[in-house]
Amino acid sequence: MSAIVADTHALVWFLNNSPRLSLAAGVALEQAQNSGELIYIPSIAIVELRYLVEKRTFSEVEYQTILGAITNPATALIIAPLDLSVAQALGQIPRDVVRDMPDRIIAATAHALGLPLVTRDTELRKLTNITTVW
Repeated sequence: MSAIVADTHALVWFLNNSPRLSLAAGVALEQAQNSGELIYIPSIAIVELRYLVEKRTFSEVEYQTILGAITNPATALIIAPLDLSVAQALGQIPRDVVRDMPDRIIAATAHALGLPLVTRDTELRKLTNITTVW
């Protein structure tokens, strides 16, 4: 398995060993991690998690735990910045297919990196110009 990009919920469920993560998604993330490949986390996912803390649907402790996992050099997790390549790839993510801007940025991150995206999101899975895993 190659490196992979994880959507926000896939990251949370993967780190929490949640049964909500599909078998295919779990296998893809585990294979990337076990083969020494990177699991890219779009920077917007961290912003989304902070927003969920502010809405009180995600705890500060959970947020800090995820940040700890991402910054731990022993994990395969790495932040993918929202940079010029992602901004340019955003034009390849049709607004009529994916309406939510954070979701478009997540898809654009996968597109810019040329990597599969692990996501449950049905709109993202409709995209034909990125590979999705669920």
